[in-house]
Amino acid sequence: MDDGLRVTDRWVVPAGELRERFSRSSGPGGQGVNTADSRVELSYDVANSPSVPDWLRSRALARLANRLVDGVLTIAASEHRAQLANREAARERMTALLREAAAPPPPPRRATRPSRGAKERRLAEKKRQSQRKRDRRADGD
Repeated sequence: MDDGLRVTDRWVVPAGELRERFSRSSGPGGQGVNTADSRVELSYDVANSPSVPDWLRSRALARLANRLVDGVLTIAASEHRAQLANREAARERMTALLREAAAPPPPPRRATRPSRGAKERRLAEKKRQSQRKRDRRADGD
């Protein structure tokens, strides 16, 4: 658990930059819910972290903008009864979010037009559907 998060080949978040908070979880656990702090909040300061490469920081901040509070990304995990399982789940979700934010932008879409054959197939299918519905009518138009 002491190791950091490997986001990409060039970006590893050291464990020292991650903050974990524990609290009581709602959900399954019976009487143990009232005593065990199994809910985990994992926080990472994306905006001020020295481990984020400069060329990647602006992209990550832009993509995570709606999830950040003062530049800090926080993940809460409480789906498991055990604190250790919730810690692992929070780390996995944090890694997936950061990896998605660090991904290069998709290539620009190139505008295309449907081929003549595709247009003809579409129109033929529309005619078949129209005929099928016409055949189902009771008045026999």
